[in-house]
Amino acid sequence: MDTWFGVSSTHLFHPFSASHLLMLIIYSAGAAALLINSSRISQRPSLYRAIRWGFLIVLVLSELVYQGWAIYHHMWSFPDHMPLHLCGIASITAMLALLFQKDKLIQMTFFLAVIPAFLALVTPDIPYGYEHFRFWKFFIHHMAISWSGIFLSMAGNTNITFASMMRTFLLLIAYALFIGMIINPLTGANYLYLARPAEDTLLTLFGEGFSYYINLSTTALIVFYLLYLSMKFYRRSRQIR
Repeated sequence: MDTWFGVSSTHLFHPFSASHLLMLIIYSAGAAALLINSSRISQRPSLYRAIRWGFLIVLVLSELVYQGWAIYHHMWSFPDHMPLHLCGIASITAMLALLFQKDKLIQMTFFLAVIPAFLALVTPDIPYGYEHFRFWKFFIHHMAISWSGIFLSMAGNTNITFASMMRTFLLLIAYALFIGMIINPLTGANYLYLARPAEDTLLTLFGEGFSYYINLSTTALIVFYLLYLSMKFYRRSRQIR
């Protein structure tokens, strides 16, 4: 138990190892199941409620257990453990969207949760292998974040519009400015990886200095637009059927 729930571990994470690939397969199967069965889910209120509350419970417990782990080991700190990274914010918006079912929250969750959490699953910023609690917390949490974005947008009736895409993008830019100009400098944190890219992730391909921020912003806008187009195509295909 001490090893599984401890601070340090001799079992390190290895990208695209068997355990990592298994997590990606599980995520892909879950995402495919939500996409294929979205119409059935939307037509069965009891099933919709079960999935909705199930995702909400997983998201809340994932965050609480992680914070509890850091506090238990007397290592909690503002620069390292606040849910201020993009996936942390996506998790919060997903919780609120699942709880309140408001269109703007669902739209925001769709753009912030689906792809960012998926990319985090592909290139995880974690040191622990599957023998450690943090491995399971990371993958379960990020799967639930991305799946929630898919579930809320596909199985619900919220319309994903170009205006909602731009609103989410501008809010993200405003949030990034707040984090990059105030929170990170004052606390020494690296939230949103604005101070430097995480090692062994796709962010290392984005360059350095001012070009790093331009590439981050441009990539976010492109990803948002592709998500908008994919949802537009999905809605049209459902109408044709």
